Amino acid sequence: MNFLQSIPTTILILINVGYFLLEMKDGGSTNTSVALKYGALYTPYVKRGEYYRLLTSMFMHFGVYHLLFNMYALSILGPPVDYVCGSVRFVIIYLLSGIAGNAATMLVEARSGRYSISAGASGSVFGLLGACFVLAVAGYGFSLRSILTTLAINLAYGFMSQRINMVAHAGGFVGGAATMAVMLLLL
Repeated sequence: MNFLQSIPTTILILINVGYFLLEMKDGGSTNTSVALKYGALYTPYVKRGEYYRLLTSMFMHFGVYHLLFNMYALSILGPPVDYVCGSVRFVIIYLLSGIAGNAATMLVEARSGRYSISAGASGSVFGLLGACFVLAVAGYGFSLRSILTTLAINLAYGFMSQRINMVAHAGGFVGGAATMAVMLLLL
């Protein structure tokens, strides 16, 4: 199954690309004021009541490579999760993973007192990887070796770059794994 055969994956990609084009039209996806205008995650703003940023930031990206990498990963991980879980559960995993990644980011920032602007679908994408991990462990035909290899490569790359929000990745992975585990228990 490719991403064109997974309607929710295709819709999520289109939303992310559309959001990116809006950012570009309004001054650029790497412009801080544009990022804040369009709902990037910034903990002080969320703490003052702008809770929508927990969701909107999941659809924003800083630069075309950021967008392309996340959409490629979504196009690979989305369809198998959609196929196994169904469209509604897939979208729930995607959204809860992104929110979990953003919540983890806020928690770490609040404790450290150091705040930064963040955005991207990677918390959600790592959540899909977490869901695949649980499906592999549960015997649903997913390759645990491939998932662990992908995770290791992303961790290594993430630790080499200071611009990557590894907390969001970890929070998304845990959120996706936990959501998938609960869904399996309820099936």
